[in-house]
Amino acid sequence: MAEVGRAASRIDTSKPHPARMYDYYLGGKDHYEVDQQAAEKVVEINPGIKICAGTNRRFMHRATRYLAAAGVRQFLDIGTGIPTEPNLHQVAQSVAPDARVVYADNDPIVLTHAQALLRSTREGRTAYIHADVREPEKILAAQELRETLDMSQPVALSLNALLHFVPDEFHPYDLVERLVAALAPGSYLVLSHVTSDFAPDVWARVVDIYHRGGIPAQTRSRAEVERFFTGLELVEPGVEVPHRWRPDAETDANVTDADVSLYGAVARKP
Repeated sequence: MAEVGRAASRIDTSKPHPARMYDYYLGGKDHYEVDQQAAEKVVEINPGIKICAGTNRRFMHRATRYLAAAGVRQFLDIGTGIPTEPNLHQVAQSVAPDARVVYADNDPIVLTHAQALLRSTREGRTAYIHADVREPEKILAAQELRETLDMSQPVALSLNALLHFVPDEFHPYDLVERLVAALAPGSYLVLSHVTSDFAPDVWARVVDIYHRGGIPAQTRSRAEVERFFTGLELVEPGVEVPHRWRPDAETDANVTDADVSLYGAVARKP
């Protein structure tokens, strides 16, 4: 991938980046000092942020396994972030080896790690698009997507821990509506989103740290998260704090809602 070299030269290490901060919360090593410093400020205010990140990751695992077991064979994951095994395609292909996955992210550091996202099973396929969720038509028109997914058949659209970095000024509901409109009936939307419902003062301070680092961020209430699923059929238990969304053996039952401070859900397009 010749573009990887160009991407590496575009990585801005002068200010924090949410994907690299998320990598820090998950215990990864693909971040810089500026990211660690910002992330540690968040941890000081909200020690539960690492629980939040881990719970979100496990929600992605469960939702992906659920959909693959339900017969979904195509996935579009936007806002992929730095690869952390198991990646979405590994989870999907562990259930359905023929699953096809397209990843999309706008961060150059994710592009430098894209090769890890392309290690598919022999039966399946993966592809990577360097693109921004704020340009949905660019993603939908990408050659990599068209060559990997059959858009006339159901696709699971994954927007995990992404839209809290898309403030209202960028019209996030319109972006989701445009993406869902391009999906065939029987497709699914998987979405998780940070909320300040359980610890408003803490999250006001966390958002301020992101803003001071030049990162747009906005928490949303349960009702605001539910709005992303307008016109879709929510899978039980609906919009829920992720550690209570179809918990399994890897779910930590001892975490608190305030620690997690997320909502997540899966919904089907009729």
